[in-house]
Amino acid sequence: MADLGNPKNTIEILNKYKFVFQKKFGQNFLIDTHVLDKIIHAADITKDDFVLEIGPGIGTLTQYLCEHAREVVAVEIDRMLIPILSETLSGYSNVTVINEDILKIDLNTLVQERNGGRPIKVVANLPYYITTPIIMELFERHIPLINVTVMVQKEVADRMQAVPGTKDYGALSLAVQYYAEPYIAANVPPNCFMPRPNVGSAVIRLTLYQNPRITVKDEALMFRLIRASFNQRRKTLLNGLNNSKELNFTKEEILNAIREEGLSDNVRGETLTLEQFAGLANRLSPNR
Repeated sequence: MADLGNPKNTIEILNKYKFVFQKKFGQNFLIDTHVLDKIIHAADITKDDFVLEIGPGIGTLTQYLCEHAREVVAVEIDRMLIPILSETLSGYSNVTVINEDILKIDLNTLVQERNGGRPIKVVANLPYYITTPIIMELFERHIPLINVTVMVQKEVADRMQAVPGTKDYGALSLAVQYYAEPYIAANVPPNCFMPRPNVGSAVIRLTLYQNPRITVKDEALMFRLIRASFNQRRKTLLNGLNNSKELNFTKEEILNAIREEGLSDNVRGETLTLEQFAGLANRLSPNR
């Protein structure tokens, strides 16, 4: 089986099938064996693991996953890649390719049927335009997960692990850190891909908390508060929440909650920790 981590083999298979890169799918295929090894290592793939791969492309990373995991299910949206995957993965009996949009699949049922409902590992070289929706979909649906190891744009990885008061800190940082512990495993330059993207990338591993790190009465309300406070970064937290169409509290109720949480009247949302947002949500939820 030709190792697709070798650029020569990648070019050969693309030419054979006259494959045309689709801009709408944000396709950038990995052509660096060191990076592939780092992804496998970061995800800690073992022979006990069921792995869901999102966006296998021509099967470069899939081959490595098949070598290390018990079973792999790879979900690919581009039907033009399905015949290529049939060839590049023909040597493996532990892989299933599904030609579907990952956002339209019932993943909880898939995990139940294919892994008895036990937690899985997710690995993906994600298209940059859809990184956040896919990751949030995995978390918010409470799919049983051990970890999610993804190749993302470098600046997105930085945002995922940012801390309060920094320029990268925002709603994505809080959402990711509510569900998982982020760890940047590798920075990946553009020349590791074909075609070369215009930006640097990073491999980030998100290790799911088996028990919530914080308790909040109303998770959905907390995320509405977070979104509202970052929608208008320059405004105070009080004004940001008061101006939000997603929230229906009076200015007085918001101010009281801010004070009860021990925060100043003119605090900005970007300085609050996840615990403080949870505290605010808990104080406001009985008023709904």
